[in-house]
Amino acid sequence: MLLRSFRYLLLPFSFIYGGIVWLRNWLFDKNYFKSIPFNFPLICVGNLAVGGTGKTPMVEYLIRLLKNNFNAATLSRGYKRKTKGFGIANENTTALEIGDEPMQFHKKFPDVTVAVGEERLVAIPQLLQEKPGTEVIILDDAFQHRSVKAGLNILLTEYKDLYTRDFLMPAGDLRDVRRSAKRAEIIIVTKCKPNLTETEREKIIEELDPAAHQTVYFTQIEYGTPYHLFSKREINFSHNADILLVCGIASPGPLKEFLTARVHSYDMLRYQDHHIFDSDDLTEIKKQFGKIKSSEKLILTTEKDGVRMQKFENELADFPLYVLPIRHSFLFNEAARFDQQVIDFINCYKKKIEHG
Repeated sequence: MLLRSFRYLLLPFSFIYGGIVWLRNWLFDKNYFKSIPFNFPLICVGNLAVGGTGKTPMVEYLIRLLKNNFNAATLSRGYKRKTKGFGIANENTTALEIGDEPMQFHKKFPDVTVAVGEERLVAIPQLLQEKPGTEVIILDDAFQHRSVKAGLNILLTEYKDLYTRDFLMPAGDLRDVRRSAKRAEIIIVTKCKPNLTETEREKIIEELDPAAHQTVYFTQIEYGTPYHLFSKREINFSHNADILLVCGIASPGPLKEFLTARVHSYDMLRYQDHHIFDSDDLTEIKKQFGKIKSSEKLILTTEKDGVRMQKFENELADFPLYVLPIRHSFLFNEAARFDQQVIDFINCYKKKIEHG
């Protein structure tokens, strides 16, 4: 409550920030700033808020959907990487070179082209030049970067924090104005409760007030089987397990709810989103894990955090350090409808190219 009250004091700064964002969007809308389209299928995954809506698992969902029938690639900014400019992941790439999320894509889908570049307008032609067989590019977290005009924009908003109920930074978490949602072709309400009713669904759709060209979907988080970070051995932890949760993600709430319902107890070491783990963190993790007095204890982390902890394999290989994978699962039996909408978009572009 105190934090919320403090953020209300920041409202004047939000109005200033909002004015700047509104002006920028107006300049793009009036073509003073150019949004460049490509005669090529670009799928943009993004949100209006700062982090926490499930962009990374949505990109992975799209990769799984497309990779067997299309030569797909991902393009990310590479947030918090130690390099600059354009790059494509290879067998020697590290998370420090391309960022944690692109590294996660690369490790899980080694046959898919994973590229990074701050200037997407420049990076897209570079990617197509180096990988001329590419048939579709998934732009990760690019909705607010309007210099490139994607053909299919997928906007994510969290069930418990819809953009319609949020406010601009710094008083709120929005980095773009609400009306920008109208640029999306698809809106996905993520992290829904599994038993969301039709009545609740209709109320949310009414609140989002989609335009005629927009389709609204709903997903829940689906957790997979935990696997050891280094050996990849899978386990199913029991209700007697005592967990040390180590995470540096924007919105750990659903993960905490998942553990509360499934294990005996858990303690959490929480770090900032995209935190780069160092030797001091390693010492803290070992110290906190040692304090847990249980014969059935383990360390659990997210896939994004696991990528950033790979460098400590020598120090942690013998620890019960497990990663919990997540996926989007569509509600109301609408996965097939979403999949077909994406595939139809790509095929439409392919026909245009084939017919000149």
